[in-house]
Amino acid sequence: MNTLFELTALELAAAISRGELSSKEALLFSNSACTANADKLNCFTSFSASDPIAAAPVSPLSGVPMAVKDNICVAGTATTCASRMLRDFIPPYTATAVEKLTAAGAVCAGKTNLDEFAIGSTSETSFFGPVKNPWNLEYSPGGSSGGSAAAVAAGLVWYALGSDTGGSIRHPAACCGVTGMKPTYGTVSRYGLVSYASSFDQIGPIARNAADCAAVLDMIRGHDGRDSTSLPGPYLPLSPQLTGDLHGVRIGIPDVYFDEAVDEPTRRAILSCADTLRRRGALVESCHAVGLEHAVHAYYVLACAQASSNLARYDGVRYGCRAEDTHDVQDLFVRSRSLGFGREVRRRILLGTYLLSGDNYETYYKKAVAVRHQVENTFRALWHNYDLLLTPVLPGPPPKLGQEANNPVALYQEDRYVACANLAGLPALSMPCGMHKEGLPIGAQLLGPHMADGAVLNAAFAFQQETDFHRLHPPIFGLGGDAG
Repeated sequence: MNTLFELTALELAAAISRGELSSKEALLFSNSACTANADKLNCFTSFSASDPIAAAPVSPLSGVPMAVKDNICVAGTATTCASRMLRDFIPPYTATAVEKLTAAGAVCAGKTNLDEFAIGSTSETSFFGPVKNPWNLEYSPGGSSGGSAAAVAAGLVWYALGSDTGGSIRHPAACCGVTGMKPTYGTVSRYGLVSYASSFDQIGPIARNAADCAAVLDMIRGHDGRDSTSLPGPYLPLSPQLTGDLHGVRIGIPDVYFDEAVDEPTRRAILSCADTLRRRGALVESCHAVGLEHAVHAYYVLACAQASSNLARYDGVRYGCRAEDTHDVQDLFVRSRSLGFGREVRRRILLGTYLLSGDNYETYYKKAVAVRHQVENTFRALWHNYDLLLTPVLPGPPPKLGQEANNPVALYQEDRYVACANLAGLPALSMPCGMHKEGLPIGAQLLGPHMADGAVLNAAFAFQQETDFHRLHPPIFGLGGDAG
């Protein structure tokens, strides 16, 4: 029975197109797997009750069951952002990315769990409880799109949408041994995505491999007049760019992201990845990247400031959680927000408000903006000599659940490998490239220049033509197994 779950999204769609099974049957298999394993993983916040409508295939992924991160709106379906603040919110509209997938014949199995308001790196801050890693239930699946990554890795769905603000697609993809892509900022509409930090947030796919990611992106990319940050294009199809040929491609490994903090298994896996890319024709070498070491600090200043502004709308007046028996408007605001938001969300709102207050705006915020420009300039200089960059996603294995709950600064520091792509709006992808001794996956990150999404995906595709890491499955997979 698990043979069906071992198919990629494109392979399953092809089987449906050939009439070997129906979309409804595929969804029933997905629902059965969810019933068997979703409680163990806590990776869904809700399930879809609708049946797919039998129709001729309209896209390469028609009829394939997928999932949507629960900070992406679907009309008539609860969109909670894994927060008590929005646990009863049902949007009257659907996100553009979901509209496009639905029009292309996608079948939504449900909404996936996440860090509250996508704020976190372990998927533990959810109002619904922590998501578990299907490779080992004692470990984090990464965050904030941990529910989407866990659902794909465990074979509950064949692909899922996530959102990436500072690595929140690539981080959980690495922790769960799947492929996750943050596209160039502005190429996928943010309309219908609940905002955390608007100048960083980007919707993208999590799937088994690069080919599936390319197919999903081909369906959801494009200009949207409802999103003021949407790029006009042009948008060349990505899937035809997956040739696997890397001859003449120059790939740099920035020394700043390959330092002593990276543990030995991760170091070996990244170097082995580099060797594989060389065999496909690429020139891979170490490079120096001045200024990227400050990227994560600038990211957290700017992201917290934007979170403070975006989350100010949740005040107990217009919508969201509302405290009872309050004395006045000020008391209503304070008690509603204290009741509705979890600790990490409150921490970042307070940090952001502080950073924007009085002289702190000049001392911290404006300097962070300057660092962001420096990061953008650093990447522009690197693209003169390199077509792509290769880095780790994490310095070591995923943390155990609860391990860093009282040490947020250490958790923030781990984002230094991924946040740089968000600062510069670059396309970046995580792909599995090895295993830790704990039996947990290792992820490699590929970054490319602005609008070079196809080049990033092709490099990952080439690597996956040579390796089997993306075909490995966790103990919890499909209709059987247990991660202990």
